[in-house]
Amino acid sequence: MIKRLSFSFLLLAAPFLSAEAPDKPSILFISVDDLNDWISPLGGHPQSITPNFQRLASRSVLFTNAHCPAPACGPCRAAILSGIAPHQSGLYENMQPLREVMPDVTLIPRHFSNHGYHSSGSGKILHYVIDPRSWDDYFPDKEKDNPFPFTRYPGQRPVSLPRGGPWQYVETDWGPLDVTDEEFGGDFSVSQWVSKQLTNPPADKPFFLACGLYRPHEPWFVPAKYFKPFPLEKVQLPPGYRPDDLDDVPPAGRALARNRYFPHIQWHGEWRAGVQGYLASIHFADAMLGNVLDALDQSPRRNNTIVVLWSDHGWHLGEKEHWQKFTGWRACSRVPLMILAPGIKPGVCDQPVSTIDLFKTLTSLTGIQTPENVSGNDLSPLLKNPESDWPHTSLTQLRGPKAYALSGKKFRYIHYANGDEELYDIVNDGFEHTNLAGKKDYEEILMKFRSKAPKNGVPYRRAGQSAKIQNAPLVKLRKTKAPPSQKDSVQVPLSIKNSSSEHLRLFWIDQQGERKPFGKIATASNRVVPTHVGHTWVIETRSGEALGYLVIPQKGARVIIE
Repeated sequence: MIKRLSFSFLLLAAPFLSAEAPDKPSILFISVDDLNDWISPLGGHPQSITPNFQRLASRSVLFTNAHCPAPACGPCRAAILSGIAPHQSGLYENMQPLREVMPDVTLIPRHFSNHGYHSSGSGKILHYVIDPRSWDDYFPDKEKDNPFPFTRYPGQRPVSLPRGGPWQYVETDWGPLDVTDEEFGGDFSVSQWVSKQLTNPPADKPFFLACGLYRPHEPWFVPAKYFKPFPLEKVQLPPGYRPDDLDDVPPAGRALARNRYFPHIQWHGEWRAGVQGYLASIHFADAMLGNVLDALDQSPRRNNTIVVLWSDHGWHLGEKEHWQKFTGWRACSRVPLMILAPGIKPGVCDQPVSTIDLFKTLTSLTGIQTPENVSGNDLSPLLKNPESDWPHTSLTQLRGPKAYALSGKKFRYIHYANGDEELYDIVNDGFEHTNLAGKKDYEEILMKFRSKAPKNGVPYRRAGQSAKIQNAPLVKLRKTKAPPSQKDSVQVPLSIKNSSSEHLRLFWIDQQGERKPFGKIATASNRVVPTHVGHTWVIETRSGEALGYLVIPQKGARVIIE
């Protein structure tokens, strides 16, 4: 249950000035990666320790029914930063690079720079890239286009589970580290850099300052002190889990739910430890948020700064038998959203909104012209009065133009590409245990949601279609072995076209130089796999003849086997 907040804090500020005034409000734009509702203001898990999320929520308008435009980092962040919804851009998945799908779009930091702001940022704001053209300043070096400062990880991995393949190495690993926050680096370094910008803002310009916190994105390694409040034997499993939860879910939903991660974790008896790692990572993110809020309170701009905090999407930890993101259910689509603005009283709003609304809302609050191609809704009326009439639903686009979820104030609707449907009463069934689609009493509600389906959706544009992804020749394997993969860095696609007369076999070379089978590429077919810059891949014929290896370059690679 959501607890109504006590609003003992009211930010004192001068009213907004005209668009021409030199002292327009600055903007602090905080993103938290893979954060679901497991924070105290939203009450998603009874053991979460998040005093700083609570601290900001008590000063803000807290949106308890906010949803992401897409349940994946890449399309969601691209939509928020551009103000263009996935069904309008055609960017639906992580493997679609932003600048391949939207080469000329102006993102929100550049738009504010074009209107007199100094735009700077640190950490993960876009999906594993900085997009240097969009910023005046960035930490780390924006020209390297890598948003991650040095982060401490264990010397030997995996730590938590036996390796289940290249997918498992990244996705399911966690544990405490015997290091200080400073030694850990990562989000601590981001919080320190952002704090310096807040205490020493530009003298002659308002700022647009972005802070991208990576945790609780996996792998869940943080300093040991953040694990200590969560003794393993006392960790509670997700409150929304029910073993029969898929019984009334249609086939398309069940296929999306049952992925390889959750069975792998259950098989090795590590479910509770995974929940512990997630809670610890949220606790760490909360502390890093506290560093930033402390700096804001000391900032000369503290009384004239808009603060926005959002997450790109939620995260399943076993709910619907799923571990990860990419679904249309509330565990994944519902996200924290808080907005603090000068002259706006704190409050709680339960109207259905989307984080794609942020572009239009911020231009409205600052008096800056909104680009014509920006979608979403201006949240200003709800900031002024959280109980205002709100005729809108919130759209979360899944993989492609015909798969989506719509969130209203009382009900949520999910539509899959094959026509399967789900309907939930989120007031009385917040965990979406009972699918009401197909029941006579709810046909009228279903019809209303169907009428609001996204229109004229842009087809999916596959990764690897742009010439920016370079053709990569294979290095012949003779007496020497393929080199080991480098540490995970920027995620990019590897596109393989098999134009030969036989099936091919694909292998990933891990960081220890071990070969890991990664399936086959059928003749006369294309395959795109997620990988990282510096990773090594080997391609063989079905009979075992090595065709060669390649090390993934910047922006990914395309291989054509004739």
